[in-house]
Amino acid sequence: MRFITILFIFSIFSCDYEKYEPVADTNPLAECIDGHARFELNGNEYEFECDGYDLMGYISLDEMNADSGNDSWGWTDPSTGKEYALMGLDNGTGIIDISIPTAPLYLGKIPTATEPSSWRDLKVFNNHVFIVSEAEGHGMQVFDLKQLRGLNSKKNFTADFIYTGYGQAHNIAINTETGYAYTAGSGVAGNGRPGFGIHALNIADPLSPVLELQQSDFGYTHDAQIVNYKGPDSDHFGKEIYIGSNETKVVFVDVTDKNNPNLISEFEYDSQYTHQSWLTEDHRYALLGDELDEAVRKIDSDGNPFYDLKEGATSRTITIDINDLDNPILHFNYISDNEAIDHNGYVNGSKFYLANYTSGLRVIDLINIEQKSFTEIGYFDTYSKDAGDHDHNFANTTSNSASDPGDHIGKKGADSPPFNGAWSVYPFFKSENIIISDINSGLFIVKKKAN
Repeated sequence: MRFITILFIFSIFSCDYEKYEPVADTNPLAECIDGHARFELNGNEYEFECDGYDLMGYISLDEMNADSGNDSWGWTDPSTGKEYALMGLDNGTGIIDISIPTAPLYLGKIPTATEPSSWRDLKVFNNHVFIVSEAEGHGMQVFDLKQLRGLNSKKNFTADFIYTGYGQAHNIAINTETGYAYTAGSGVAGNGRPGFGIHALNIADPLSPVLELQQSDFGYTHDAQIVNYKGPDSDHFGKEIYIGSNETKVVFVDVTDKNNPNLISEFEYDSQYTHQSWLTEDHRYALLGDELDEAVRKIDSDGNPFYDLKEGATSRTITIDINDLDNPILHFNYISDNEAIDHNGYVNGSKFYLANYTSGLRVIDLINIEQKSFTEIGYFDTYSKDAGDHDHNFANTTSNSASDPGDHIGKKGADSPPFNGAWSVYPFFKSENIIISDINSGLFIVKKKAN
């Protein structure tokens, strides 16, 4: 069924934040029945494939005045319990109040610091959001989220601070236990690449970040997770460990002493492009996604590179045994049934929430990980098979892809269909609502079906 950009017109709810109480389960926008979530809006019918997850609400790219979407994260106001979705866009960062998930309220946008870009990433610490982008000279924007309290209408936002110690950056990771922000793929201010392997900022004071570590010896990092290690390896227990997805391998670095970072080990495998990894909560395993192992590079009639899905390829999650951090080894490869490319995945409890471009959110039960077995227990697919007909063509957005070591040239967009659809997910809200940021369509709010 042809997918047309959806516009929702929701009533604006006036909320006194001091009196706010979390909203109980409400009727979903589209209930998942017999593998499909269907609804009608303004005389048009819409349909998404699903299993066990209902569509609660949606905000379109049109409503956010953007041409494409990318990363996403969430914030819960500790004073009110209200939940907010933060979505990266080509031209900034959208802020959506999802405290009433069936009537999400778009509050406005933090504009890009310089120019539009296809790549934007963000994380939250101490009630502030930290935003980086591949846009040249962008730096790191910092915005105080407490400004959202009591807001119930659209507003123009501006960053409260911009860190300019680098220009463009691909990603940002924050260790919320130590208060350090680690920038992945950061370039020298105004000069793009080559990027620093590790660029660590002390953000105890969010509006006055302090550079404490800049180290390129460990290679270019595309994405990272940093934790205070709580796994079984007693040699490293309690240390601050940097897990970097570094194009061809995963690196494990002790960054406890910012003056003396120490490479612990490296995990190498049959890599195509080592993209992103996330630890299980017991820190015994790392779940790794390789962004190009399901893809094949081709050249079009004009000589331009693009990617297509390999015939018969299904998404793979590489499970790394890190019980001994000094010797990470392959535990097993989880091969799904999804003919799609995996992108960003996060662990919450015993579940792995994985964004697959053209097959949406996939929820995987990790209970039998020790026995080398995963089970998909639900999904919600935000991608339309007619994505090439979307009004929002990701390939038309401005980016600095030519300097991206991941070879993103022409990768995402209508010319490379496997790289359309779901970019990321955020599964950490207390309400158990999950947000999915879709490149072509906007923000989806889904929730597991009530028993």
